[in-house]
Amino acid sequence: MAGQKTMPDTGSVDAFLAQIEDPARRADSHAMARLLQEVSGEPPVLWGTMIGFGRYHYKYASGHEGDAFLVGFAPRKTEFSIYLMGTYLPEETQRRDRLLARLGKHRMGKACLYVKRLSDIDLEILRQLAGISVETLRRTYPGRT
Repeated sequence: MAGQKTMPDTGSVDAFLAQIEDPARRADSHAMARLLQEVSGEPPVLWGTMIGFGRYHYKYASGHEGDAFLVGFAPRKTEFSIYLMGTYLPEETQRRDRLLARLGKHRMGKACLYVKRLSDIDLEILRQLAGISVETLRRTYPGRT
């Protein structure tokens, strides 16, 4: 079985954010980091090109296992990828969808929210979505978080 490719502690979060050329995107990235740190109660950690908060260990029935962050984001060139893995679990999708209807301009994958800029969305709704992800993953994968 192949090992986990994306690992934590791959560098300095501050240095990574300082490399963002666009001042507005850099400011939004710092604001996103503050928001997710407040929600999770965990410091930011660089996981490749993603910034994660908290950590849990998962193991599937197939035998595949690894570590992931509770909530995180990646400041991509044209949009933010916001990772909300806990909102993908079946018991949370209805609550997630009700919040997404009020979020603002976005698109949603299975567990990844995409937004161009923070001014396009309601940050209180984002805070609630991140909280769902953190709470659900801590409940589902207790222990190493």
